[in-house]
Amino acid sequence: MSSKPVVRFLDRTTPPHLFTLVFTAGMSSMAMNMFLPSLPSISNYFNTEYRVMQLALTLYLGTSGLLQIIIGPMSDRFGRRNVLIGGFVIFCLASLGCVFAQSAEVFLAFRVLQASIAVAMVLSRAIVRDMVPQDQAASMLGYITMFIAISPMVSPAIGGFIDEAFGWRAIFWFLFVAGLFAIVLIWADLGETNKHQSASFAQQFSEYPELLTSHRFWGYCLSAAFATGAFFAYLGGGPFIGVEVFGMSPSKLGYVLGAPALGYIFGNFITGRYSMRFGANRMVLVGAVFGGMSSLIPLIVFSLGYGTPIVFFGSMTLVGFGNGMVLPNATSGMLSVRRHLAGTASGLGGALMTGGGAALAALAGVMLVPGSGPYPLLWIMLTTSSLSVASIIWVILREKQVGIS
Repeated sequence: MSSKPVVRFLDRTTPPHLFTLVFTAGMSSMAMNMFLPSLPSISNYFNTEYRVMQLALTLYLGTSGLLQIIIGPMSDRFGRRNVLIGGFVIFCLASLGCVFAQSAEVFLAFRVLQASIAVAMVLSRAIVRDMVPQDQAASMLGYITMFIAISPMVSPAIGGFIDEAFGWRAIFWFLFVAGLFAIVLIWADLGETNKHQSASFAQQFSEYPELLTSHRFWGYCLSAAFATGAFFAYLGGGPFIGVEVFGMSPSKLGYVLGAPALGYIFGNFITGRYSMRFGANRMVLVGAVFGGMSSLIPLIVFSLGYGTPIVFFGSMTLVGFGNGMVLPNATSGMLSVRRHLAGTASGLGGALMTGGGAALAALAGVMLVPGSGPYPLLWIMLTTSSLSVASIIWVILREKQVGIS
């Protein structure tokens, strides 16, 4: 395919428009975050404890991680378009189930089914890699994830406004309508991009060793997973640092916790602008180094006795900036190792990032105790960022040795 394919909006005989990929992928984070301000009111409605209703988030994330392993192979076998539409159909039905649920158990069951929207995040990456070469894919993914980064920043505010104006059920009506719009958009604009569908799952599984024994695939995966892990560790430990170390109020903490998102958007912009010029591997390496600086700088400053909230949270913009460079480029790399298994690679890579990040977030929560200061969190972040650097160096050296593993 041409490096600059002709794109006509709502014409599925041409590659999908950027708006289609951005909207469908953004739906995944929107579905995860939009209802969060309504958790207390949902708990009150079902007369259950808040911690029980929090399962609507944790079960959703767990199911999403598991589905990412399955979604990729299914799309390699049946095509991106069919699996994407099927996932959104289930999501819409599950959203209606949440609207009409009469008990907490039924609500949680349908909330778990809403995790089928994970198809949007997994397959948007695979679709991009189906269409264009590796460095251009990294550039496109940079622009896509730059817009996607905005969704988790604004969707809770939108959800809170909808809840206050119309009640919590209106949020799931909103998601239902948005899901229907996505189905129409996919149907009209997105043709099948997987031109090399496997004949059967048996054939596909027989090709797994080709992917799983690739040094480059695991190098890209680990670089992305460790970079993401630093960010998830921050999410797990940042609130503790803000409250216990700096004595921040919840409202002020809410503002500063979003610091990485600002860096992430800028990192995605740099990726979209320069990946084709400098190459994906170099961009991953630079991004991973910036990720390491996000913890190294405050470690040095705090050890000298000059630690402040501005130093800590300001430095966290660097972990977002680094992730904005690492993730699109490393994702493009892992999907390029075996192009006929791009869906499988996307699913496995996404599951590894989600699972590893969740584990590091839990580790940060365990290690941070009163009196520990920010040091345990910063050391976790520095370690994972360093491993991200080592992983991409491994890929670069491997390519110099043998070209393709």
